[in-house]
Amino acid sequence: MKVGIIGCGAIANIIASKIVPEESEIEIKYFFDKDIERAENLASFAGGVAVLNLDDMLNDVDLVLECASPDSVKLLAPKILEKGISMIIMSVGAMMDKAFYTKISKLAKENNAHIHLPSGAIVGLDGINAVADFGLKEITLVTRKSPKSLGKSIDSEEILFEGKASEAVKEFPLNINVAATISLACNRDIDVKIIVDPKVDRNVHEITAKGDFGEFKTITMNHPCAVNPKTSMLAAISAIKLLKTFNETIFVGL
Repeated sequence: MKVGIIGCGAIANIIASKIVPEESEIEIKYFFDKDIERAENLASFAGGVAVLNLDDMLNDVDLVLECASPDSVKLLAPKILEKGISMIIMSVGAMMDKAFYTKISKLAKENNAHIHLPSGAIVGLDGINAVADFGLKEITLVTRKSPKSLGKSIDSEEILFEGKASEAVKEFPLNINVAATISLACNRDIDVKIIVDPKVDRNVHEITAKGDFGEFKTITMNHPCAVNPKTSMLAAISAIKLLKTFNETIFVGL
């Protein structure tokens, strides 16, 4: 499988550093970024090609992995899917735009392409998927982030946001993809609270789900990426695992 990457920041670097040395059946060949130097640096490490134009990769890839931003998804995903090329989208917040979601779902179906949304920086998405249509009555997300990850300097806990996921992803497009992922998994606009907390040095996501099936709660305490504290290591790891499943014949928990 030949892969092209859009966005050559922290997540892309982690993915490439793991996949390139280990996976002979996955070739990450093309790298596209608005900062061409970042693309060139990652391409040099991976033995790939940095491209100035997205079209330069689309005739030679089986899959495009987006690691850039919601705006990049909205701008570039239609062109990719029209070519019949499947995508992994990391900036899941873009999918909360219902019109855009409908548009690219239709494009993917018409062109025999698929859109993959990794579990990202949370655990328990398999359970949320399972109960979504079987008596799920309530689901909430409480996210705690360090002041550093949000570029703030405070001494006490502060509620930064409280409301629906669709609004959270607009206010924090690079910080709260998990809210969008959960909402899409259960097909509802979930309740979200974002707290900036000087007592934490990790990104903490607490999900609570209640319904006819009972109740479950997950707490994920992610170490942030060293080069970008806005990004959780688990987000990159989930994409690595997803890439590897394309070559597997037995799937557990998916």
